[in-house]
Amino acid sequence: MELLKNIRGSEDIKKLPVAQLPALAAEVRKLIVEGVSRTGGHLASSLGAADLILALHYVFDTPRDRIIFDTGHQAYAHKILTGRADKFASIRQKGGLSGFLKRYESEYDAFGAGHASTALSAAAGMAAARDQAGSPHRVVAVVADGAMTGGMAWEAMQNVGQLGTDLLVILNDNQMFISQRVGRLGRILTKMLTLGTVQSAERKAELFLNRFQFWGKKILRVAKRARVLFFPGMIFEEMGFTYFGPVDGHNLAELTEVLGYVKDLKGPVLLHVVTKKGRGYEPAEEAPTSFHGAPKFDIETGEAKKAAAKGRQAPTFTAVFGSTLVELAKKDSKICAITAAMPEGTGLDLFRDTFPRRYYDVGIAEEHAVTFAAGLAADGMKPVAAVYSSFMQRSFDQVQHDVSLQKLPVVIAMDRAGIVGEDGPTHHGVFDLGLFRMVPDVVVMAPADENELQHMLATALYCGRPAMLRYPRGKGFGVDMDPEPRALEIGKGRVLSRGRDVNFLAIGNRVHPAARAAELLKAAGIDAGVADMRFAKPLDGALVRELAAAAPLITAEDNALAGGFGSAVLEYLNSEGLDQRLLRLGIPDSYVEHGKPDELYEEVGLTPEKMAAAAAKWLGRRAEKAAA
Repeated sequence: MELLKNIRGSEDIKKLPVAQLPALAAEVRKLIVEGVSRTGGHLASSLGAADLILALHYVFDTPRDRIIFDTGHQAYAHKILTGRADKFASIRQKGGLSGFLKRYESEYDAFGAGHASTALSAAAGMAAARDQAGSPHRVVAVVADGAMTGGMAWEAMQNVGQLGTDLLVILNDNQMFISQRVGRLGRILTKMLTLGTVQSAERKAELFLNRFQFWGKKILRVAKRARVLFFPGMIFEEMGFTYFGPVDGHNLAELTEVLGYVKDLKGPVLLHVVTKKGRGYEPAEEAPTSFHGAPKFDIETGEAKKAAAKGRQAPTFTAVFGSTLVELAKKDSKICAITAAMPEGTGLDLFRDTFPRRYYDVGIAEEHAVTFAAGLAADGMKPVAAVYSSFMQRSFDQVQHDVSLQKLPVVIAMDRAGIVGEDGPTHHGVFDLGLFRMVPDVVVMAPADENELQHMLATALYCGRPAMLRYPRGKGFGVDMDPEPRALEIGKGRVLSRGRDVNFLAIGNRVHPAARAAELLKAAGIDAGVADMRFAKPLDGALVRELAAAAPLITAEDNALAGGFGSAVLEYLNSEGLDQRLLRLGIPDSYVEHGKPDELYEEVGLTPEKMAAAAAKWLGRRAEKAAA
């Protein structure tokens, strides 16, 4: 790391001649591969964008000039080049660097990013603020091509075109459909255009033709349409952007030259840069999807490192969801599946490969996914939209307005519900119970384990109502699986044990930890029971009343306490005039940072030991004895 050891930011990079930039990029990639191999993380995208990020910091005066990234998947090189190389080994670890961009982590992180399609809107706002202040600094948005499938990106594009403000958008294109343009002709055209001569001639011709009200404007329209044969960015031109590219995103000499040309152009500019995911690490180049969110892996082989097996291995909740949906769809031709660009992440890759005609990938467009599902349901299909819990926050209006209000039987399967671990607060799915239990006519359920998940999926599909099914990331609890999924009675929980001193009302993946907490309490002389409540809505009020009559209650949930499952129980007790004591355990009113799930559950008090100690303290018994 001979070059990298002297780099702390943009000023240090500028001291190097352009000829040394490829060597610096190689060192950056080496550090990324070494670090992610030990911690896991977003590898392929960050390797692909390393040259582009290096060129941006070389040409622009960061952090004075603002660079805004769409998501943080592509930004590991940005962190390394801006004074965080010595901390990179801590990325995504508790107390270490975030895997995403954070304004409080570095002055170079101009805007936080965890969800896709936000960079253009944020950059437009920053450019407008700059214009208001009369500042001379530049604003750059780096948008990966996948993020351009999100509707928010296009909303921002039309707004920027309307504003006409100075803003550079880098379209980081890592697909192959336009790669043939990255050649001699593309370089020549881009250089000619960025020098300004052609732009000036075009403006003069347009002014001239616009003087002639009828035939002049007609000729101008024909001329503009003809340009699309030579310029694939015509759609951006029509939206008010000046388009340049495509440019080879791994040719640093050319990239820095082109960026030098475009950085001071006036108005909205879009530079189309073509990169390759996984660049510089062969396993990631060959399998970029596998190395998008990579687990720990062996650098030599690229193979994932697996923890030593201990007894029977439980399947993941995602795998159980995917396989159960396929089995149900074999018996019902009306079942179809929708994903927002996450087939592998949601487990729908199996459905895609089994029923390609009933599978829909709508791109990074969660809002569209839900209303698209509503349209399918309106005409008799049984759609299942699988979306990460934290991404479903974008689709609240669609659930309320397009699904619930029309009472359409759409199933929303929310993977990654609750604490997800190393991805941190942008990805923890800890708000869905509170968000969706307030919506009328919606069933909201959470399985205790992988066996209950298969039954809840069948329940959601055949309840005839809008249904929200939320389940966590990672492996299940290793329970026995019933041979066939079956529908459960809506709004009915089940009692696992009854306590004379206290009863846990648990939901989702806190049911089994609550059962363990009850065992710890019993060992300390506190008779505790546990109920698997299953449904946040409709709530099993009869079961709440029954257990409240016997002992004080403790709710346990992997969700924000504000408005969550515990709030639903509290509301029920209040509405029924029941004055039983209630302790709510869940995610406090603050964002949970990144770390291993076990570390984070310990921090928020949702491990069996912490739950038992909290219960004992609340009941007036010695917490130490209960947690021992």
